[in-house]
Amino acid sequence: MSTGRSRLRAVLANLGWLLASNALMAVLSLVYIGMATRTLGLADFGRFALITGTAQMLAMLVSFETWKVVVQYGLEHEAKGDHHATWRLEQAAALIEVCSAGAGIGLVIALFALWPAPFGMDPAIRPYAIGYAVVQLITLRSTPTGILRMRDRFRLAALADSVQPIGRLIGATLAQSLWPDLAGFLLAWAVAELLTLLATWALAAQTGDVRGLMGMPPDWRRAWAENPGIGRVLVSTNGQSSLGLAARQAPLLLVGGFAGAEAAGAFRLAAQLANALSKISILLTRAAFPEIVRSIRSASRARFRVGVLRVGLACLLAAGAVMALVALAGRNLLVLVGGHDFGAGYVYLLWLAGAGAIELAASAFEPILLSVHRALSATFARAAAGALQMALMLALLPRVGALGASISVFAGSVAASVLLGAVLWHYAMRHGLEEPVAG
Repeated sequence: MSTGRSRLRAVLANLGWLLASNALMAVLSLVYIGMATRTLGLADFGRFALITGTAQMLAMLVSFETWKVVVQYGLEHEAKGDHHATWRLEQAAALIEVCSAGAGIGLVIALFALWPAPFGMDPAIRPYAIGYAVVQLITLRSTPTGILRMRDRFRLAALADSVQPIGRLIGATLAQSLWPDLAGFLLAWAVAELLTLLATWALAAQTGDVRGLMGMPPDWRRAWAENPGIGRVLVSTNGQSSLGLAARQAPLLLVGGFAGAEAAGAFRLAAQLANALSKISILLTRAAFPEIVRSIRSASRARFRVGVLRVGLACLLAAGAVMALVALAGRNLLVLVGGHDFGAGYVYLLWLAGAGAIELAASAFEPILLSVHRALSATFARAAAGALQMALMLALLPRVGALGASISVFAGSVAASVLLGAVLWHYAMRHGLEEPVAG
């Protein structure tokens, strides 16, 4: 019992730092997004959203969530006292990110240079758009984030995460005063990403791991042998993150394509507010994942199931609170942040916040499946939900525009939560209730 309580305290401590960081990020994001919307206007903000959203989606498509393998395999090596194996793992993860960035840069240059019309880019803006996208790709920082989480340095991880919103706020202030157009805000966002990358690696260096991994020659074969199944986990987590981001970013791009930049601007602000209000699901996943990995080897199925039910109940209550807040104050928040032109996005906000609330209610499912090595099953569940969302979107967008995209996002979240829950339930029933979870 004392072990269970200590693990719960560890999760709550991790969550506390993440909440502090992400609460700051959520508040500041509304401030700097408000500055961008009021400076650029509905149409130019829509173009800004399309450019940044595309860059983020491409970065996620080519990148791997290396922080999860650093935590999952690194904790196993540390339990055995094999620090060199941990450093080889971290080194391999960092090299994977470098290769991902190289592949993504080629894709984004080709996309923005050859097909600028869908993003509303004129020739003067194109270099800034390509530059921002390249920066987005070279600032992948999943590996140092994984080092900090594996070492339970969530305070440092929260500090690193805080650099991005603070950098964007300062950049938006300067852009609004000195360069109040699309290029100025793209430059501000790019500089913020660079500063966040530098801060994350600098803070990860305080753990000693960076010095260790830099002092070793690359040894891909040994790292691969020391971490069995790492390729499958990397591919599966990449698939899940890609599907998750595609589910969030593809609607924006399709709204821009079907309904134009102004509709994309209203949809983007509504999505930003929904994400800010429902970010707890991401925080719970990040905070709980290291402790789930630690507990997976010793907990009985019955005790583990009770813990899952408790987390699920807490998530459900939080989801209800999010929806109540959106229903009561959503329209006023949109007008406050973006101005009266963005008030029309309230109906989008209701559906998008509902999707976030559903994801929040089911936020415990995916990290548990990853911890019991069911990453591929989770990926298939996400893929099926993504396919349903895309099919609905293509059917509804031509008829009702951005509203159809919002409804499709909600349907995709419901499908993903139901499928992930079904996979987890099947695993629990198949493996019994009393043997160790990893058995």
